[in-house]
Amino acid sequence: QVQLVESGGRLVQAGESLRLSCAASGRTVSPYVMGWVRQAPGKEREFVAGIYWISGNTRYSDSVRGRFTITKDNAKKTLYLQMDSMKSDDTAIYYCAAAPFGTVMQGTPLDYRYWGQGTQVTVSS
Repeated sequence: QVQLVESGGRLVQAGESLRLSCAASGRTVSPYVMGWVRQAPGKEREFVAGIYWISGNTRYSDSVRGRFTITKDNAKKTLYLQMDSMKSDDTAIYYCAAAPFGTVMQGTPLDYRYWGQGTQVTVSS
């Protein structure tokens, strides 16, 4: 079992930047894939970005590519999401998620088995 704890969500103005963090703990084996998924009010969960823990290869949704950057700190087992040029459409609960060894990232929420509790990000225009 992997425990994930997000932090960093808050209210920002459109055009501003924000960084989310996710601390992973629980299993001795590092998660194979980690990512961020968001859910806006009244909408389904949407894949945002993912990263292979060992190789560092990344994947982004079209809606955030070029504005958001996913990174990791292997030693701290911490995942980050740097969000720049934020828009009101980015308003959502952001979830940190992890997938076990062997997962091939498809770029959907279904890639992931373990989830954090979520952190609220609100972008005011």
